[in-house]
Amino acid sequence: MPGLLASDRVGPCPGSASRTGSSGVDDLSRSTRGTHWDRLPVAVTAGDPRTHYDEAYFRRWNYADRGLGRFSMYWFARRYYAALLRRHAPPGDARRRLLELGCGLGHLLGLLQDEFRCTGIDLIPTAVEEARRQAPRATVVVGDAGDLSSIPARSLTVVVALHLLEHLPDPRQTLVQVFKRLVPGGLLLFATPHPDYALRRLKDRATDAIGKDPTHVNCHRPPVWRAWTEEAGFVVVRHFGDGLWDVPYVPLVPRAAQLAFFGAPALVQVLTRATFMPLALGVNQIVVARAPPPSGSGGSVARPGE
Repeated sequence: MPGLLASDRVGPCPGSASRTGSSGVDDLSRSTRGTHWDRLPVAVTAGDPRTHYDEAYFRRWNYADRGLGRFSMYWFARRYYAALLRRHAPPGDARRRLLELGCGLGHLLGLLQDEFRCTGIDLIPTAVEEARRQAPRATVVVGDAGDLSSIPARSLTVVVALHLLEHLPDPRQTLVQVFKRLVPGGLLLFATPHPDYALRRLKDRATDAIGKDPTHVNCHRPPVWRAWTEEAGFVVVRHFGDGLWDVPYVPLVPRAAQLAFFGAPALVQVLTRATFMPLALGVNQIVVARAPPPSGSGGSVARPGE
């Protein structure tokens, strides 16, 4: 769909770095042995933009400006995403394989580690260390989320990427890589910024939640992400917004009052585990997509290794 992509593309976002590498490699262990996931390729040279993703980046951008405690926005969001994954993942037992790209602190893996054979990839060693503490029954490694070549085809049941794709230099190709590694009927869930949501015109685009991170190099409107997802082979199940939480939007009115007013629909969506928010009313867009089951299967889903 070249016409659509040409007319709807927005970006790159401010900055030039890309979230695709790390300074080290860890062995993939227990849940991945025997599947050729022996090591993840990481090659970082001096001057490589991937060296931007160090502990300082992790502390400054990812979590410095948000609460992580019980009943914080972050706490609710991770439980919401876990509920979506449980709802949409192919049926099965704890042998189902889940891969989180850009797993950060590992809280989502911690919520799902007893229901899936979980693996997390992140390029920041500090994040990986914390994720291992949060999800001790998951395998968490330092690795390149932009290169999945070491992962066998049709070996994964679920792939999740929360606020990762906008950091990659070629997210379109990453979607293709993910599709090839999911079993038929497998699930992909990702969240990424919506650069032109309804109230962004009231924000300073250089300092708001989307623009302040200089490593957001691939922010695109919803039609682009949908086209790329379908082009990779997926069927989009749900595509919706996450709410207007990046307050303030108007002057003089207290921030707390604006969060209560503008953020109320998002809170309802999270508490009810629903997916009703229009794309225009989301600072981020959330995509739930599925790899089609094989033709003539009657909707059955293959398990990894079958």
